[in-house]
Amino acid sequence: MNVTIYDVAREASVSMATVSRVVNGNPNVKPATRKKVNDAIERLGYRPNAVARGLASKKTTTVGVIIPDISSIFFAELARGIEDIATMYNYNIILSNSDQNKDKELHLINAMLGKQVDGLVFMGGTITDEHVHEFKNASVPVALAATVDETKETPSVNINYEQAAFEAVELLVSHNNERIAYVSGAENTEINNQKLEGYKRALRDHNLNINDNLIITGDYSYDSGIEAFEQLWELDEKPSAIFVAADEMALGVIHGAQDKGLSVPDDVEVFGFDNTRLATMVRPTLSTVVQPMYDIGAVAMRLLTKFMNKEEVEEQNVTLPHRIIERNSTQSK
Repeated sequence: MNVTIYDVAREASVSMATVSRVVNGNPNVKPATRKKVNDAIERLGYRPNAVARGLASKKTTTVGVIIPDISSIFFAELARGIEDIATMYNYNIILSNSDQNKDKELHLINAMLGKQVDGLVFMGGTITDEHVHEFKNASVPVALAATVDETKETPSVNINYEQAAFEAVELLVSHNNERIAYVSGAENTEINNQKLEGYKRALRDHNLNINDNLIITGDYSYDSGIEAFEQLWELDEKPSAIFVAADEMALGVIHGAQDKGLSVPDDVEVFGFDNTRLATMVRPTLSTVVQPMYDIGAVAMRLLTKFMNKEEVEEQNVTLPHRIIERNSTQSK
């Protein structure tokens, strides 16, 4: 049988109100009484009913987190940052996997709200008008992590993707590369559009041609990196360097090149994006854009706690710094 607050009160010979005050951390309880209640709780194995507490306080101390792919190292690091800050502020996490499917994303948003979460952290690809409508009409605050809402109406935490891509390609240009390919992620996401614009801006600034044949679309996966490299190496004029929109896909590009007997970086340079653990596990180690995934998740969760607790928020669209790290997949100057 479930142990109730009534059972604890009877065991400790106190009122149910006193038990409630102890359970909820109310300081207005005598130390001796608090010890007596806690001893009774331990003897009986009592666990407070979160649903009942939520009904009383109108808070469930639960945050919903929607991510595209829990198996991805990138999103796993983001989720870790979210969870650590949630724990610090005494919130529990409900985590759901959306597969970056719009219908599933919209369904999960409503499912989370139906669970009476106090707030929602959302990570996805394309933020549509339907997403924005759901966020604006939600009864609780919503924060985006590594996800861009073009309207800037939804609080978010990101880096400057356009500038990061620009700096990566400019580095490849500085190595005397003139034919630089771009292996991109899914088309028509705002983040990918920004990375593509950064790639193009770097080429334009150095008077290099923008060749559509050198722009290959993948799906951020390792296999799509291998396929992208095969497409590029079928071209009559092959690239001497490849900028890749995600580290996992960059590993596929490196292995695709090695499968054809090519040397990275001697025959072709490869530059990634994210700086996940994969970047140091591959050989040669991967030069990449350092995107602070853990920090993005942590700051998004902290931003959400401010909205949930009605604290002052100076900037609801936060841009964190990125940096470039050169390893062995690119040439030294």
